[in-house]
Amino acid sequence: MGSGVIVTPDGHIITNNHVIDGARELTVTLPDKREFKGKVIGTDPKTDLALIKVEARELPYVAWGDSSKLQVGEYVLAVGNPFGLNSTVTLGIVSALGRGRMGITQYEDFIQTDAAINPGNSGGALVNARGELVGINTAIFSQTGGYQGVGFAVPASMAQPVYDSLVKTGKVVRGYLGVGIQEVTQDLAKSFGLTQTQGALVSDVNEDSPAEQAGIKQGDVIIGYQGSSVQDPVALQRSVTRTPIGTKAAVKVARNGNEMDLTVTIGEQPDSTKVAMAEQGSSDHPLAGVAVQELDRQTARELGFTKKTQGVVVMDVEPDSPASQAGLTSGDVIREINRQPVKSLKDYEKITSSLKKDQQVLLLINRKGASLFLTVKV
Repeated sequence: MGSGVIVTPDGHIITNNHVIDGARELTVTLPDKREFKGKVIGTDPKTDLALIKVEARELPYVAWGDSSKLQVGEYVLAVGNPFGLNSTVTLGIVSALGRGRMGITQYEDFIQTDAAINPGNSGGALVNARGELVGINTAIFSQTGGYQGVGFAVPASMAQPVYDSLVKTGKVVRGYLGVGIQEVTQDLAKSFGLTQTQGALVSDVNEDSPAEQAGIKQGDVIIGYQGSSVQDPVALQRSVTRTPIGTKAAVKVARNGNEMDLTVTIGEQPDSTKVAMAEQGSSDHPLAGVAVQELDRQTARELGFTKKTQGVVVMDVEPDSPASQAGLTSGDVIREINRQPVKSLKDYEKITSSLKKDQQVLLLINRKGASLFLTVKV
């Protein structure tokens, strides 16, 4: 059991994808006890949203609000069916805005609220004091499984475009740049000669992607998009996905200490596109305690890499070593050291033998098909 929000008088209902995922039949019960069979119009697992439809007319519905105008401390109401208790309303405030990198969904821009949200509230409405829909209640952080004052809602600014796209085409169309990106840490900024940690570091460029065609390269730091500065990877991801297909977008990158202006024709994100947000690695560990070996064809096949993947594969990381604590794991493939390609064990040994004590080293690794930069100290 979950909750949903009627957004049109003819029966369009928004809810969470995890509420209806795997269901063979959907039954929608209104506050007046009327029941309808629900039909799934479309789903968007990347935001954990889904659109269903019931055959009805003149249903009461909630109007969309402008979540971009919400302010921290503003009163909001959470409406839903916690623990099966129909039409429960709780009061709280907006605790924070723009919460990302929570590990809840692929695309995150959550409203955080202390309005009581419990199991069963998922898919329900978060409304402002004017009764306008400003969010879809989605998740909680809890050590008990119940309310502890930290709930998250997908903002209307994200939910409404998803709704519009699902109504029109049954799927969600998003802008696509075709890069893997990660956060710029202090150590990475130092390695790339940057004076600040803002921006999104390009860890990978997909073949034949809009980014590759525009000249964006691995190791670039995207610092501007469409005339606005890029604060972090979440902000860039949010902006790109909302850009209409075919838009010629202005992208500013930092490369080798210089800034460059590029123009990228935004494509349509394919359904099979891998997660563009690279996992953030730690950057405070030496290479001691790491065992590597040649990445031969058999090992590459066993680990799921293609024939084109080159480097040395990490076979073992000593438990409790700085490398282990930093997150380097067995199966990672080291492709570059200090921007020098590592194509063989011989390359690896030659480069590492010349490293000096306390020297900060930049690694490019491949982890489960995604590229990731790490900074290490040896």
